Amino acid sequence: MITPDTKPPGKNPVIDEYTRIAPDYDKKWSFYIDATTRETVARLNLRPTDRVLDVGCGTGSLLYYLVSSYPKAQLSGIDLVPEMLAIARRRLPPSIELREGSVEHLPFEDEQFDIVVSCSMFHYIHNPITALRQIHRVLRSGGQLVITDWCDDYIACRICDLYLRLFNRAHFKTYGKKECLRLLEEADYTEVKVESFKINWLWGLMIARAKKYVA
Repeated sequence: MITPDTKPPGKNPVIDEYTRIAPDYDKKWSFYIDATTRETVARLNLRPTDRVLDVGCGTGSLLYYLVSSYPKAQLSGIDLVPEMLAIARRRLPPSIELREGSVEHLPFEDEQFDIVVSCSMFHYIHNPITALRQIHRVLRSGGQLVITDWCDDYIACRICDLYLRLFNRAHFKTYGKKECLRLLEEADYTEVKVESFKINWLWGLMIARAKKYVA
């Protein structure tokens, strides 16, 4: 749910789309949300008191799981869509910091987080290197980035990507494993690993894991 914030207010197609679908989002996409949350959390390597930022946190599903399982973790979320954040604020305890903003201009100081995570958001990003370098900036030395998103290596995702590029202004691009690996390395991440898998007979995801270089 994050995209460049350079367009005039109310003219960003991601904001327009998710403002419209926010009330029904969790119910309509419950299977997909549960699957991505489960697979992402399994790869976080989260310590009890880690500082975690969820980029494109949407309605707060991942943060809700994390606060339930890691009550001492310091959790934050950022999203571009106020209506999605409003649902997250009703769901989550006030101790979780939620901000409205863009991944290309993260409103956080340098080296603030041990882990940055992003679920189902990366295909909306028009400037992936800029976004990845912003995340790199707010990660501490040795910090971990985990990205879960559609995988263009699967035919269903590839067809969906082509369709959405033609008919959905919010969508930008779905990536395959090799391109995701290249982007992360170009943005100066180390220990980059990208895996792909199916969550049902049709739909495939990839999860990329990388670290900020330890100086």
